[in-house]
Amino acid sequence: MTPFYIAGRPATSDDAVEIRHPFDGRVVGSTSNATPAQVEEAVAAAAAARASAAALPASARAAALDHVSARLKERAEEVARLITGENGKPLKWSRGEVGRAVSTFRWAAEEARRFSGTVQRLDTDPAATGRIALVKRVPKGPVLGIAPFNFPLNLVAHKVAPAIAVGAPIVLKPAPATPLSALLLGEILAGTDLPEGMWSILPVPNDRAPGLVADPRLPVVSFTGSGPVGWQIRDAVPRKHVTLELGGNAAVLVCEDWDDLDWAATRIATFSNYQAGQSCIAVQRVYVHERHFDALTDRLVAAVEAQVTGSPWEDATDVGPLISHDAAQRVESWVTEAVSAGAKLLTGGTRDGAAYAPTVLTGVPAGAKVVAEEVFGPVLVLERVASDEAGLAAVNDSRYGLQAGVFTRRLDRAFEAHRVLDVGGIIVGDVPSYRADQMPYGGAKASGVGREGLASAMADYTEERVMVLTGLQL
Repeated sequence: MTPFYIAGRPATSDDAVEIRHPFDGRVVGSTSNATPAQVEEAVAAAAAARASAAALPASARAAALDHVSARLKERAEEVARLITGENGKPLKWSRGEVGRAVSTFRWAAEEARRFSGTVQRLDTDPAATGRIALVKRVPKGPVLGIAPFNFPLNLVAHKVAPAIAVGAPIVLKPAPATPLSALLLGEILAGTDLPEGMWSILPVPNDRAPGLVADPRLPVVSFTGSGPVGWQIRDAVPRKHVTLELGGNAAVLVCEDWDDLDWAATRIATFSNYQAGQSCIAVQRVYVHERHFDALTDRLVAAVEAQVTGSPWEDATDVGPLISHDAAQRVESWVTEAVSAGAKLLTGGTRDGAAYAPTVLTGVPAGAKVVAEEVFGPVLVLERVASDEAGLAAVNDSRYGLQAGVFTRRLDRAFEAHRVLDVGGIIVGDVPSYRADQMPYGGAKASGVGREGLASAMADYTEERVMVLTGLQL
């Protein structure tokens, strides 16, 4: 049984949990849920460590983060296979996730070293002659991090790494379906010199999470997951600092000037289906200028049908199972609903257990779930637009706004998209599924509040504190 971690120390309980592989249901590992008493121990330790964690020298924080990055790199294949075992994503994508986590901790170490504050002259006003302000950022306090199943290592890293970088204790709750990757990270963290109470990793059933959210000793909550749960968290603790990354139904616009349709088709097909579509920025809605619609449709359907489906353990597999049978059945029901309402099925539309075939729909009614909500499965909706302006409006016609992709070579069109699209990020010349882990990442509208990315999350976990020095000759 894999232990969890209370204040940096391994622990177990009698509440055993088996973790099963989504592809075939076999047991791939086991752990246990932390008891209420163990949760209390972890939270109390985080609160007690608040001052010592904040006082850690930058060198100590950076050294711990460098240690994690190096150990993950050394154990990359082992970690990738663990991700595939509990999550079901193909090995090619698990290996990519490990590589990203290595970079995430490395970037955090670099940011920790330059997290220095600013100096402001105050003698711009005669009354403040001889005064200068030193502005630094200090942790708001211990962080509650709640991570999802779809990136069970790297999205955990995006909670833990910035907390360590700023000197904030963190209590991390991994997704119940995929705790093993986070617990392996705990094993690596246990090899650092971070002080007791600086971090805990606790498997906890979702129905016990509200107690953690409400605990006043955890003034910062960073949540990645479903929208309804995220907004419930924010409503429940209005006086806390809450960061929400809640997903979306990411759109692509292929503009009139774009001429490389093979590139567009390949990228859209790949990133509507990577992680079996279980990514917050997987391509879901595709709007194509009428000049290219017929030609791109043929290429796109062919590229989707070329995606290799099957066992996630095979190196050639592009698309594996969803996280569960229930998830695949939900996707199936949404596609059936769209077709019944008049949508045309161009390819896919079949389910085999927890796996759902890569699917392309067109002519989908505006209110259908596959276009209005987040499918979180390997389904894309393809539609014709009469102009680039109409396409930009169609991208905005969503209650979500995480990222969008705009295939154009026109600089003015790129700047127009950046100006008018109500999303957190715009990727020009590619799909919205691109994310560099050091850049600000987050959404508008129902896609959440706040930003991830190392420097952005570090700002979210901290607040400014000013010291004014008086009587100086500047």
